[in-house]
Amino acid sequence: IQKLCDRVASSTLLDDRRDAVRALKSLSKKYRLEVGIQAMEHLIHVLQTDRSDSEIIGYALDTLYNVISNDLEEEEQEENVSKQVDDLGSQFTEIFIKQQENVTLLLTLVEEFDFHVRWPGVKLLTSLLKQQGPQVQQIILVSPMGVSRLMDLLADSREVIRNDGVLLLQQLTKSNAAIQKIVAFENAFERLLDIITEEGNSDGGIVVEDCLLLLQNLLKNNNSNQNFFKEGSYIQRMKPWFEVGDDNCGWSAQKVTNLHLMLQLVRVLVSPTNPPGATSSCQKAMFHCGLLQQLCTILMATGVPADILTETINTVSEVIRGCQMNQDYFASVNAPSNPPRPAIVMLLMSMVNERQPFVLRCAVLYCFQCFLYKNQKGQGEIVSTLLPSTIDATGNSVSAGQLLCGGLFSTDSLSNWCAAVALAHALQENATLKEQLLRVQLATSIGNPPVSLLQQCTNILSQGSKVQTRVGLLMLLCTWLSNCSIAVTHFLHNPANIPFLTGQIAENLGEEEQLVQGLCALLLGISIYYNDNSLENYRKEKLKQLIEKRIGRENFIEKLGFISKHELYSRAAQKPQPSFSSPDHMMFDHEFTKLVKELEGVISKAIYKSSEEDKKEEEVKKTLEQHDNIVTHYKKVIREQDQELEELKQQINTLTSQNEQLQATVTQQVSQIQQHKDQYNLLKVQLGKDTQHHNSHSDTFQMNGIQMEEVSKLREELEEWKNKHELLQGQLREKDSVIEKLTSSQMEMGTAEHSSQTSKFSGLEHNNELQKELEMLRTQVQLQSAEISKLQIENQKLQVMNLSADPVLGDSGATAATNSESEGRLEQEIKELKSEVKALSEEKESLKQHLDSSSSTVAILQDEKSKLQQEVAESKKEQDDLLVLLADQDQKLSALKIKLKDLGVPVEDEDDIESGDQGDEDEDGDEEEQD
Repeated sequence: IQKLCDRVASSTLLDDRRDAVRALKSLSKKYRLEVGIQAMEHLIHVLQTDRSDSEIIGYALDTLYNVISNDLEEEEQEENVSKQVDDLGSQFTEIFIKQQENVTLLLTLVEEFDFHVRWPGVKLLTSLLKQQGPQVQQIILVSPMGVSRLMDLLADSREVIRNDGVLLLQQLTKSNAAIQKIVAFENAFERLLDIITEEGNSDGGIVVEDCLLLLQNLLKNNNSNQNFFKEGSYIQRMKPWFEVGDDNCGWSAQKVTNLHLMLQLVRVLVSPTNPPGATSSCQKAMFHCGLLQQLCTILMATGVPADILTETINTVSEVIRGCQMNQDYFASVNAPSNPPRPAIVMLLMSMVNERQPFVLRCAVLYCFQCFLYKNQKGQGEIVSTLLPSTIDATGNSVSAGQLLCGGLFSTDSLSNWCAAVALAHALQENATLKEQLLRVQLATSIGNPPVSLLQQCTNILSQGSKVQTRVGLLMLLCTWLSNCSIAVTHFLHNPANIPFLTGQIAENLGEEEQLVQGLCALLLGISIYYNDNSLENYRKEKLKQLIEKRIGRENFIEKLGFISKHELYSRAAQKPQPSFSSPDHMMFDHEFTKLVKELEGVISKAIYKSSEEDKKEEEVKKTLEQHDNIVTHYKKVIREQDQELEELKQQINTLTSQNEQLQATVTQQVSQIQQHKDQYNLLKVQLGKDTQHHNSHSDTFQMNGIQMEEVSKLREELEEWKNKHELLQGQLREKDSVIEKLTSSQMEMGTAEHSSQTSKFSGLEHNNELQKELEMLRTQVQLQSAEISKLQIENQKLQVMNLSADPVLGDSGATAATNSESEGRLEQEIKELKSEVKALSEEKESLKQHLDSSSSTVAILQDEKSKLQQEVAESKKEQDDLLVLLADQDQKLSALKIKLKDLGVPVEDEDDIESGDQGDEDEDGDEEEQD
């Protein structure tokens, strides 16, 4: 080995190096340690320097694989040496990956298409991941395009490399969410599903198994990938996996394994540990694509292997758990029997059958629990099969309720436990069903009166049956009585129950019985906490005193704590699916552990509470109930008011539509009146012309006679219209008087508004006065500007005269004195004129400012005026609406009066009432005048 290593290191010829590496490869299997220690460094150097020769690279990779891998050695070595082998592989792996460049180099070699390089490279990388997974994963993750290069292996046309690529990705994606996401987004789902389809789905070989294991790695506990799988519509592609033929004989071991993994993959997507939203969306997708229906077909098929049937039941359980739509479908599934029976009934039959395998019975119980989980409708259907009104008297068909009762009271303790837990799930968080179940009566033996289900459970409990049976019955009773005071009263009504419980708790028994003691303490605690004090002998205070005397508070709390401290309790609390290694370990149900956690602390507090605290608590409860009643009352009132509002809105809509129709008829009538007026005017003109030519034409006289008749008709019509108009005006006056009465009643309310309106009208008057003042100021300004212009003209004339006087002064000295006098006067006049002009200009400026301010006030007043006009228009519109409404009311009143008269009821005429009202008004007027 040393010589070969020297040859690899020192030979200049490639052939010599290649032969030396080939020789090392042949020795590496037998002398793994020696080759690994001496040759690893040289082999890595070969990978770096001789990349051009694929053959030597292939030999080097194979040698490294033989050194690092434990697969070959594990076959040959005995069990006691296997630990040393594992250490050897991991040590060599550690040496190899110490230099991260080695892994990066390996990734580049895996990209080579040459089979002799790519395949050993894939195997070596897989082996490295097996030995030092997390470290190698981290190196690949940080290397550029590391994961993407490995994803290309799935697209390789050579099946050997593709299949080994799947195994490599299996190791790469183990427990690394970041790599799982990258692989998923590199289109892994599409490629893997294509491979599964090509290989023949569940009938495929070990390649299908490897693909399914890789899919599990990618999806398990990875919400991002699960969502991506669902959004990519890959759930729909799972349906063909479960299309098993009718000929179910002779299932191969590989097919069983494949189908088992396929079912597990479905469960990964709908696991109760996933976020509720993600699980729900996957459950709906499975129903819509027909996957659930396909699973139910396998469930009801014959010849299916027991382990596949068990896993199918578990899968269906999680697909329907908490999803109402899927639960409703499952309730409608019938088994292909004669007569057809519901699938639930068939499953329950196998659950209470002690000859069925234990694992299958656990699976059926889980399925039943999942069917009832958050399914009040399903719970009601199961409990209804126990009630007296729905039980089939003929006894031809077996119901779910009958099977549960049969299992509850059979001799097999496992059946007792399963039936008790199943029945407890039918009552979970459903107070109405707990009350209804109290009505169930059981016929124990011929001649004896029937016994209630509650009584029968306590009877079996007191008979000292097996621990498993008693634990199951106590769990059922605790679930039944919790949060249901009526059930507690029924339980306390039997005088033997409380002494039995106190006797059980007070005794010092072995470890097996400690669990029963703890559950008895819990049941007694529930009887105190949910007691409504309706039975005088079993009031809360009396039961507490009984505990203190017979058991002792501390002892009671200690016994209560036995439940949560038990090993089987902590196991059951971990997950909803009942998974037990043996039937003896089947003691606790997952949902019951939640109930214990909820009630343990509450009961402990309730035991130590005094009677005064209990009273206070009851008072608080009563006040809370009163508050709730008040809230419900107000909610009812609000609901009624909402209904009334809706009705009023509808009335308003109908009235508005009627109003529109009436307005349309009014406009039509107005147009008709206008047409009649036009015709009348035309006829009038024609009549005037005809009377002028009356004497000259005899034929036209006849025509005039006809026209006269028409005119007389039109006059009659006009008279009718006038009468109608007068009547309408009279009605309008009557309505006006009614409006005045209404307004007088609202005068006090509207005084403030009236005052604001009067202030607005006074504002209008002030506006008019200001406008007048503005006009006067404008005329004054015009007059003054005219005077200013005159003065300016005179000033110009004087300046001209002054200029003409200058040469005269130069010529004659005699007139100098006179000129000087005239100049002095002129200057004085000019100064006076200038001062006047200045004063006038200032006055003009002040007038301008005044004018601007007055114009702004006018604008403001105009705005106010427009607002007032709008308000007046709105008030007119409101008055018109009132008039229309009053007219409608008047019509209705008259119609009602006519009806009353027809019925023979004496009704006062409106004229009499009005005359009476006028008389009263006159009297009031006289009194006011006297005052």
